[in-house]
Amino acid sequence: MGRGYIVEDAVEKYLSKLCEQLAGPVTGLLIGQSSAQRDFVVMAIRTPQREESTAAAGNSVDKELVTEHARQVSRMLPGGLSVLGVFIITDTDAKDTLTTLRQLVFAVENLISSEHLWNPADDDVTDCVTLHVNPKTRKTVCRTFDVKDPKSTAKPADWRYQSGVCSSWATVSCCLNVNLSVPLPDNKTSTESMDECLKEGLTVWAHQIESGVCLIDGKKLPEDSELTAGQRRNVRQTYTAQLLITPDGQRLTDVVQQCGGSVSVRGAIHSRAFLHSNKPKAKLAEKLLKRDVVSTVATRVHMLLEELLTSGEQDQGSSRDKQKTEQLCLPRRIFCPVKVTGPVCVSDYQFSDEGLPEVIDRLKEMLDIDAAEEDLDTRQEVAAEVIESNVTAEPTVETVKAPEAKKNNYIGVAMAAAAALLATAASMLYLNDI
Repeated sequence: MGRGYIVEDAVEKYLSKLCEQLAGPVTGLLIGQSSAQRDFVVMAIRTPQREESTAAAGNSVDKELVTEHARQVSRMLPGGLSVLGVFIITDTDAKDTLTTLRQLVFAVENLISSEHLWNPADDDVTDCVTLHVNPKTRKTVCRTFDVKDPKSTAKPADWRYQSGVCSSWATVSCCLNVNLSVPLPDNKTSTESMDECLKEGLTVWAHQIESGVCLIDGKKLPEDSELTAGQRRNVRQTYTAQLLITPDGQRLTDVVQQCGGSVSVRGAIHSRAFLHSNKPKAKLAEKLLKRDVVSTVATRVHMLLEELLTSGEQDQGSSRDKQKTEQLCLPRRIFCPVKVTGPVCVSDYQFSDEGLPEVIDRLKEMLDIDAAEEDLDTRQEVAAEVIESNVTAEPTVETVKAPEAKKNNYIGVAMAAAAALLATAASMLYLNDI
């Protein structure tokens, strides 16, 4: 027998609703958490439709849209939640859609994993699920593929609905001060150099996070100890963690190189991870929390650089000949509960010039969640204070003082670089990322 999937019954209701509204094939993502014994599915999210008419699409599946949607959704998932696979609702026979589903699940996993800055763990589950739903009979066919094996063939899997799947999941959270600096290349026309420098700098920092010491409720627990040992069963547990990070001993502080600027990210972030209730280990809590820390910082840096594409191009002509320091705010993280019984939340990122309605619109578009302003948890991170200054810099890179981070203040970002370089960097990253 293949892998087993325990599925929140809200997913069954959601898929049934999509079956009733069917006007052609419907694709989407399956969200949840993997474990060694079985996987838990807590959400299903349909692929958003393109703005242009879908009439011309016919019965074809938009692979590019599905994979890009998966990338955006993955950025909005806190620790412990991930894209487990894809589903399709169509009256086409399940055997005839197997090739399409296989292509989708491999493409989704390849794109999402390309943004991961951490090293895969030996205990990571590499099986991804595909689900075929017949809208008339409501019959489901569940298969899995090992996405790390290019020659993998479909394996049958058990798909079972159950109520309260995540009702007693544990929550582990922490607040972490971040202080990292990434040098940027002097070659302003090299897209690859810019992208490589940013990813390399974030990867070095991510490895420091991975090697850090994690304290849960003030204690360093043995890796194999059961996190909820001694606790009452079916009772929701909440834990507070601390990450103790030591500087990398191999930092090349004595190496001099010519740079076109640097990006400094400083401040405090709120990180959160959810753990299944099937005897979770302390090792799992630490892994999921650290990955969420890395993911939320990297996501915000990329989002800001993408956002600066338009404004950077406007300033490019007037500021090309002088370098200056600019202080900018990364978006803050806002949490929104999933409409299931339990503590599980998703998150979104709000820029300083955005209101909560924009966040609500994105939650609906990307996650198909109907949220109200009172549902949003905006208390975990508050806007950083940006120090207004007109600091001009010499052609060499200087140390830039970013806004002071207060507890639960989200990250401020200071960029020491020519404005033209900044605009070029944002443009390159944006075009390369999409």
